[in-house]
Amino acid sequence: MIMQQEADIFFWLKLAAVFLLPIALEAYFCGCFNGAVIVSKYILRDDVRNHGSGNAGLTNFYRTFGGPLTLVVILTDVLKAIAAVWLGVLWVGQLPNGDILAKYWAGLFCLLGHMFPCMFHFKGGKGILSGGTIAIMIDWRIALVVWGGFILLAVLTKYVSLGSVWAGVSFPFITWYCYPYWEIVVLAFIIGGLIVWQHRGNIKRLLTGTESKFSLHKKKQE
Repeated sequence: MIMQQEADIFFWLKLAAVFLLPIALEAYFCGCFNGAVIVSKYILRDDVRNHGSGNAGLTNFYRTFGGPLTLVVILTDVLKAIAAVWLGVLWVGQLPNGDILAKYWAGLFCLLGHMFPCMFHFKGGKGILSGGTIAIMIDWRIALVVWGGFILLAVLTKYVSLGSVWAGVSFPFITWYCYPYWEIVVLAFIIGGLIVWQHRGNIKRLLTGTESKFSLHKKKQE
């Protein structure tokens, strides 16, 4: 019995060293390529984190700068999520049913890189665009619930943050429905919890009625 337990422990340590650690590292560094920071700091020479909400995300970038470079930010955050998840799945391709675990594991560390990028003083975005891309890559049913609720709430209320909170809250529960395996559900709750935590300031402002509504027309600078 003891020998079997030791063998199980060795198996999980080996799995972590050979598969999970490399996936975590590649996904984290993919996530660190924050589109809003890269474009604003190195192209516009004006760090987006010094404006508006101080967040290095798409919404704050658009409100601050607008223009066609917003598309570059979108493309960067989408492609890095695709790369992180795709490389993770590629790495565990030889394991039976390992692709789902790889998607969630890579997705988690991609978001950690986006939210806390080591190359930008650990001050990044809130993970909605990259997280939404990850949801699409995981399962169309999960993407439908997450994106459907996000778009509906954002359009009806003009509060992007409200849709974002929905995405974070709904993600683990729709995951639970689609993939009722404890390790997947735990990862999903961590991912959803991170997104909600990153929006804690928005939640406070929503409750007090001071949250800014989103508009397609960028406000002119005084």
